[in-house]
Amino acid sequence: MDGRLERQIASARARLKGRAAPRHPRLSQHFLLDAALLRRIVALAGDVAGREVLEVGPGPGGLTAALLDAGARVTALELDPEWAAFTRAELADGPLEVREADALATAPTVVAELAARAGRPPLVVANLPYSIASPLLVDLVRGATAPERIVAMVQKEVADRLCAEPGGKTRGLLTLLVALRARARRRLVVAPGSFTPPPRVASAVVEIVPDPARAAAAAARPRLEELIRAAFQARRKMLRRALADVVPADLLARAGERLLTRRPEELADEEWFALADAVAAPANRQ
Repeated sequence: MDGRLERQIASARARLKGRAAPRHPRLSQHFLLDAALLRRIVALAGDVAGREVLEVGPGPGGLTAALLDAGARVTALELDPEWAAFTRAELADGPLEVREADALATAPTVVAELAARAGRPPLVVANLPYSIASPLLVDLVRGATAPERIVAMVQKEVADRLCAEPGGKTRGLLTLLVALRARARRRLVVAPGSFTPPPRVASAVVEIVPDPARAAAAAARPRLEELIRAAFQARRKMLRRALADVVPADLLARAGERLLTRRPEELADEEWFALADAVAAPANRQ
């Protein structure tokens, strides 16, 4: 006998057949309607039974149903009013709240709300709309209350950037904005044919685990993000030249040749902390 997830997938496929393409690009999504894959994604989040889970962009509710089947209490943010109403109605028998809301504007606040409700940070599990994935993930790890864990489907290109090691061409601003506050790793690559409609690119599931100690270390260095942004705006230059317009020469010299003669993508996470400490004004030095 089919369970909730299988019934939801069948309903979603039927609804998609008669649905016109969305008018707004931000409402365009590629939906995952493969039951085995959806259950696998939920499993990557760990034991979700009884947990508060935030889902972003549930669309027709495939992942939502998989989360409910696993025992999660789901709060879903959906920008598209049609899908919000559909998923709310189809899954009314579960502990689900669907909010018609812009995740970029509300997700960090909802994370804090769910944390206060449960007495612990919630999980975030989502097939993220491609158009908002990068800024949303940065906002989530930078929030005053970060999730305990994020398991998210994103473009493979974005996953590669999130997980890039020092020296790699894909290492950039996104890598550091997340890595200085959390640990990211790629867990699963998903081919375009797994989605409805298929995207033009491969996708990947990433796991991001916020690290409070790293976040506190980043917050204690008020110029850290400014330095990173300036460096990656001129990523082909060595740091001595890339940072010349934002750091006085006498402070910049304190960083030493070992750091200043390298390009921004070559520095490890801890070396960015060291650089920020070296160029801090005396009153702000750690």
